Amino acid sequence: MTEREILFEFHRIGAYLKATAVDTLTGIEVSVSGPAVGSQEMLKRTAVAKLDYVLKRQGKPPLRPG
Repeated sequence: MTEREILFEFHRIGAYLKATAVDTLTGIEVSVSGPAVGSQEMLKRTAVAKLDYVLKRQGKPPLRPG
């Protein structure tokens, strides 16, 4: 089985920061945005939560069991 990783990409767009997360196992990608002066770690956590939600909705193995 291939080990799962999450790739992150950040882009500043004016006063906002866009965070994109990609699940390497499924290729599913999600994006979230927030204030550019905010925490990059908070955007990461939000992107992971959204990615987990999308994976569950599509019937794929979730990032976190349960």
